[in-house]
Amino acid sequence: MFWYNGKLISGNSIELAIDDPGLIYGATVFTTFRIYQSLDNTLTDWQGHCDRLRTTLEDFGWQQPDWQGLRQGAEAMAEHFPVLRAVIFANGREWITGRQLPPDLQERQQQGITAWLANQSMFRRPLAAYKTANYLPAWLALQQAQKLGAKEAILVDEAGNWLETSTGNLWGWGQGKWQTPPVDGRILPGLGRSHLVNWLRNQGETVEERLWDQNLVANLEAIAYTNSVMQVIPIHTIVNQETPTPYPHSISKFQQLQKFFG
Repeated sequence: MFWYNGKLISGNSIELAIDDPGLIYGATVFTTFRIYQSLDNTLTDWQGHCDRLRTTLEDFGWQQPDWQGLRQGAEAMAEHFPVLRAVIFANGREWITGRQLPPDLQERQQQGITAWLANQSMFRRPLAAYKTANYLPAWLALQQAQKLGAKEAILVDEAGNWLETSTGNLWGWGQGKWQTPPVDGRILPGLGRSHLVNWLRNQGETVEERLWDQNLVANLEAIAYTNSVMQVIPIHTIVNQETPTPYPHSISKFQQLQKFFG
């Protein structure tokens, strides 16, 4: 079941013209979000996801979708799935698919995961500040990570600085404060990341948005990644050059971040 161009469709295939830019060039933008009771729930942040889509479409000079129709489709799909992916084509067509939460999500949140350091240039996302369909580098990094027994991949820049994971934003705890890489055009400014930054600062916590060079990483006491669907996932081991290395961590520290999601 999926929603496409104003209609709810039963099936698992979509028909596109052979010259559709979305098919040939991956010319679409998308956002993925988790349904917390309803679209209007603060944690779902429907408006935030729509605003990000709208801004991206404006930057690309693409046609805006029928926003009322997009919401109608999201409401229809939310009756069947807890996670939705809303895609907008360059001509404004909307396409919404749904999926279930990972069956081991709670285990990942409580026990943490292993992540692979994808320190090759081929794994850097193009147009990193936007959620476009061209996620091939990140997808390739995730596939390689899984071959090595890891659950995530950490993407780096040409100097080896850590940027983000293949599906989320990085967070670290060290020297009594929170750290997260800066929004400088090289990472996706995740909505979950933005909410957490504001929430922590309102709680009186220090949040530094700094470049994650080797010195900063070496002094972190705990590492995690976040996104709107998975919430907060601690990272307890880093695989670099196929060698797993336990990383100093304190999974309990990230329980503070989880409080934001209830």
